[in-house]
Amino acid sequence: MTADVPNAHRFGTIGDVNVELGLDTFGDVTIDDGGAPNSAAQTIRDVLDQAILADEVGVDFLGVGEHHRHDYSVSAPEVVLGAVAARTTRIRLGTAVTVLSSDDPIRVFERFSTLDALSSGRAEVILGRGSFTESFPLFGFDLEQYEELFSDKLDLFAHLRTGRPVTWSGATRAPLTDQTIHPPLETPPLPTWIAVGGSPESVVRAARYGLPLMLAIIGGDPLRFAPYADLYRRALAQFNTPTDLPVGVHSPGHVGDTDEQARDELWPHYRTNVARIGAERGWPAPTRIEFDRSTGPGGSLYVGSPETVAHKIARTVRALGLDRFDLKYSHGTLPHRAMMRSIELYGTQVIPRVREILGDAVTDARE
Repeated sequence: MTADVPNAHRFGTIGDVNVELGLDTFGDVTIDDGGAPNSAAQTIRDVLDQAILADEVGVDFLGVGEHHRHDYSVSAPEVVLGAVAARTTRIRLGTAVTVLSSDDPIRVFERFSTLDALSSGRAEVILGRGSFTESFPLFGFDLEQYEELFSDKLDLFAHLRTGRPVTWSGATRAPLTDQTIHPPLETPPLPTWIAVGGSPESVVRAARYGLPLMLAIIGGDPLRFAPYADLYRRALAQFNTPTDLPVGVHSPGHVGDTDEQARDELWPHYRTNVARIGAERGWPAPTRIEFDRSTGPGGSLYVGSPETVAHKIARTVRALGLDRFDLKYSHGTLPHRAMMRSIELYGTQVIPRVREILGDAVTDARE
């Protein structure tokens, strides 16, 4: 375990008004405007265009997910992010998430220290166990070691991210003795988040390592996650770790010119995507009534006009005391054109409106 905490400036200014607003994508394989399936290769090229636009319109962070299945195009997010780094100037770059359990922590660190060099210090990594398990048999890992693999590899990565020579021993790989990892970070430590889907034990583990917390909220009222944010901050205090470490939320959404257009545009792609995953996991297929309810004020889908989405994000930020909100803007086969419009509206209208709403709330509270 390491006592190091992230450099605050590498996460931006912390506070309600200056909350960071990012975007996440899994590189979902899309269809074109005529309804024909795109290739994974074309989808990856489109992700690059989406990232360039996000940088241009003022989005703070771009996260690219890791998957190893036919419906998602990105299995090597750091390669995609390296291309993004070469075509952008300000947006910070990371994963959503890196599945550390089925990877080598040293190779993960090497890839991100390389990305950090290419991007002049804009790299972050969000570590998680992942909601899919296809990487375990693919890379020869036993699912019965699901918890042990993540715990052991996270402990090693917590040492690696400091940038200092590492002496470490654990249960799942050979020990290291005063080992230096290359290339070195220009400005250590490497900003590292822990992604949590709803396990109190995982929340406490993030606090134990003094790492920022990213809550993945994909169902129900986001406000029900407030106890997890509170637990995290209490745990930080108990571990004698700075209690102002960032807390973020990752949630799905889509921005359109009007509420009706955004919902109608997203619905068929959302339905197909959720039904496919649900068939694998025993969930019922979603209904339009459930979808519309989830896009309402108390739902987990941030779908609608810029004004609607901005108010919903602001509500979540205030309730959980967030430092960052990342909108997962890709959904199944939703076409590239629709995502580009969503990104444009998010950067040019949603982001400034969220900060305006939060700024007004701060002013009212002080008066």
